[in-house]
Amino acid sequence: MGGGNDFEKYAVAVIIVFGALIIGGLMAASMTFGHRNGFLFALGGATAAWISGNALLLDRPRIYALFVGIAALMLVGSTLTLVL
Repeated sequence: MGGGNDFEKYAVAVIIVFGALIIGGLMAASMTFGHRNGFLFALGGATAAWISGNALLLDRPRIYALFVGIAALMLVGSTLTLVL
């Protein structure tokens, strides 16, 4: 009766909320510690994640996967600028 769809909706909501918190947290931490490059990496990751959402809405799974990968790499880059 579609019980799985309820869990999928909640899963997507959790992914979106925690993804936004992680990206926002990286941006805030980078600004706080004065790491301009970390902020720009986080901003680029957020932009790539936003584009991937649009690609998913337009039913373009390969473009979606590409931009999710780009976002992940940029966010790892942002994290590395804070750690190193």
